[in-house]
Amino acid sequence: MTTSTPARRVSARLAAIQESATLAVDAKAKALKAAGRPIIGFGAGEPNFPTPDFVVEAAVEAARDPKNHKYSPAKGLPELRKAIAEKTLADSGVVVDPNNIVVTNGGKQAVYQAFAALLDEGDEVILPAPYWTTYPEAIRLSGGVPVEVFAGPDQNYRVTVDQLEAARTPATKILLLCSPSNPTGAVYTEEELTAVGTWALEHGIWVISDEIYEHLTYGIKNTYILAAVPELADQTIVLNGVAKTYAMTGWRVGWMYGPADVIKAATNMQSHTTSNVANVSQRAALAALTGPQEVVGQMREAFDRRRKLIVSMLREIEGVEVPEPQGAFYVYPNVEALLGRDINGRVATNTSELATIILEDAEVAVVPGEAFGASGYLRLSYALSDEDLVEGITRLQKLFA
Repeated sequence: MTTSTPARRVSARLAAIQESATLAVDAKAKALKAAGRPIIGFGAGEPNFPTPDFVVEAAVEAARDPKNHKYSPAKGLPELRKAIAEKTLADSGVVVDPNNIVVTNGGKQAVYQAFAALLDEGDEVILPAPYWTTYPEAIRLSGGVPVEVFAGPDQNYRVTVDQLEAARTPATKILLLCSPSNPTGAVYTEEELTAVGTWALEHGIWVISDEIYEHLTYGIKNTYILAAVPELADQTIVLNGVAKTYAMTGWRVGWMYGPADVIKAATNMQSHTTSNVANVSQRAALAALTGPQEVVGQMREAFDRRRKLIVSMLREIEGVEVPEPQGAFYVYPNVEALLGRDINGRVATNTSELATIILEDAEVAVVPGEAFGASGYLRLSYALSDEDLVEGITRLQKLFA
C-alpha cells in the first residue's frame, strides 16, 4: 500500500509571512483595553487626530454622487493623479507625469507592487535597518532576498555609502530608502541622500523611496532623493500617501510613481487584484491635497511638542539611551541596559520579553526592536494625546525605578 504525502494546506509562500508586529501589538492593546484594562498604546503609527472636517465633507458629498458608485480606472481617478503630480512638484520640485502615477489601497499596496514590479527570484534588496516590519515580508513575497544593513544610534540610525557598498553583490537590484524613517524618526541630510543616490546611479541599482512621512520633520528641511539626484529618475520608484499627513490611515489611499514601464506593470497587477481604490476615499484624498493645508502644520506642531516631551521623559529612566528623532512620530530608544535586570521579579533577555513585561506590569504597549531587525530597542509612537503620553511614560519611569 502506498501512502501519499499530504497536500500542503497553506502555500509555502504565504506560510512564511510573519504577522505585522506593530498591528499585533496594537490589536492586543485594544483587546486588553476592551476587557477593562487601562492600557496606553504606543504601538500603532496612527495619528490620534480626526481626519480634517473638509475632507470628511468631501467624502460625504462623493458618496451621494452616483458617478462614484461605479468602477473607475484601476490606476486612479485622473483628477487625483493630477493633484498628486502638482503636489509633488510643489513639495519637492520633482516633475511627474500623472500617467506615471498609480493610486493604491494604502501605502502597503504601493510597497508590495513596487517590489513585485522589479524583483525576480533571488534578486537582492539592500534594506537599511532598523526597518519597517512590512518591507522584508514584501520583498520575500516578491521572490527577493532582503540584505540588512544596520545603523545604530551612534550613526543616528542612518546608513553610509561605505556600508551600502560593502553589502552590494552582483545580485543587488534595489535599495530601499525611508526618510523620515519608521521606526527611528531618522532623516537623511541632503548631502547623505546625494551621496547615496549617486552611488545607486553609478551601480545601476534601483531605489524605492518611501516618503510617507515627508511633511513630518522638526526644525530641519526634508530632502527628496529625486531632487538631490534628478538623474536617478529612470531607476526610482517613490511611495507616498495621505495617511500620516492628513490623519487618514483608515481611508486607504496611497500612491506610487516612477518610470512608465514599471508603472504600467504595477497597474496591470492592480487591475487583476484590487482594481480601483474606493472612489469615495479617492475623492477624500483629492480634497486633502487641494484643500487648506493649515491643518498639516497644526498637527506637526502637536507632534513636535510630544516629541520633545517623550524624549525628555524617557531620558529620565536610567539605562535608556534616546537619540532625538528628527522626523515621523516615533522615538526609538536603546534599552539594552534594561535587559538582564530584575523587573518586579522578572528578567527579560530580549526586547520581545521586555515588551511583554511592560504590557503586563505597566499596562503600556510598545513594539520590541525584534520587529524592526534587531533586539535591544523599543519603538514608541508619540501620535497619541499629551495626557496619555505623560501617563504612559510615567508608568515606565515607575516600572524601571
